[in-house]
Amino acid sequence: MTIKILDGKSLALATEESIAQQVTELNNDGIFPTLATILVGQDPASETYVKMKRNTCARVGMKSIAVEMSDKTTTEELLSKIKELNDDKNVHGILLQHPVPSQIDERQCFDAIDLSKDVDGVTCLGFGNMSMGLPAFGSCTPAGIMRLLEHYQIEIQGKNAVVVGRSPILGKPMAMMLLNKNATVTICHSRTQNIEDIIKQADILVGAVGIPRFIKHEWIKESAVVVDAGYHPEKCGDIDLENIELKASAYTPVPGGVGPMTINTLILQTLQSAQRSKI
Repeated sequence: MTIKILDGKSLALATEESIAQQVTELNNDGIFPTLATILVGQDPASETYVKMKRNTCARVGMKSIAVEMSDKTTTEELLSKIKELNDDKNVHGILLQHPVPSQIDERQCFDAIDLSKDVDGVTCLGFGNMSMGLPAFGSCTPAGIMRLLEHYQIEIQGKNAVVVGRSPILGKPMAMMLLNKNATVTICHSRTQNIEDIIKQADILVGAVGIPRFIKHEWIKESAVVVDAGYHPEKCGDIDLENIELKASAYTPVPGGVGPMTINTLILQTLQSAQRSKI
């Protein structure tokens, strides 16, 4: 059996060339695609993620605005900053880096982002629209996974898909995106009973539970498409990928599979927001 490696890194790099060209075309029309990143506090991992996103903007010629706020910021102060960015016609995308300090109502702040600038796909309205097949930017990781599956011509319609994880920006939107492509979807999580038996039925398996190697190699169905959306300090994902090439028909490596597609989708959706502002 020939196995497909779903290489997100190479696809993201190839897409950057196209994005850069489209950014130049918009620049010629006087439009400068701009992503505003909001970082509240000094969480080292969050600082790294924001820096990666800003670096990607720079590579494609896109502008980025770094908004850094103290760890004492209140919900009201953050809402005020989001409103300011919503009202700025030169800003096309707004990213509020998760997590924010505990005194802030994160959900209220996410939902304050204008739908047209919700390029990270974090608002309840965006999730609802996406689920109903209405215009909205999808959450970046599941949207990136869907782009990866499409690129490698993975058949989704009629397949049994199992999503392990139920987070609002990964597991839940992932399930809805697969359902919208006519998969039969089951959502599992760390408290699901008989999870092994459910996973064994998966033609498409998405690991998004946030626990290192939670999904065991022996649970995976023969010839399944295996998508690992996890990444942990142990340099592993949520799925035990040891000898995966002997079992799966296609899989995402960790690292180099899903991760690069997340940031790439954020940049792509910022570009699309800028293009719509031209109309």
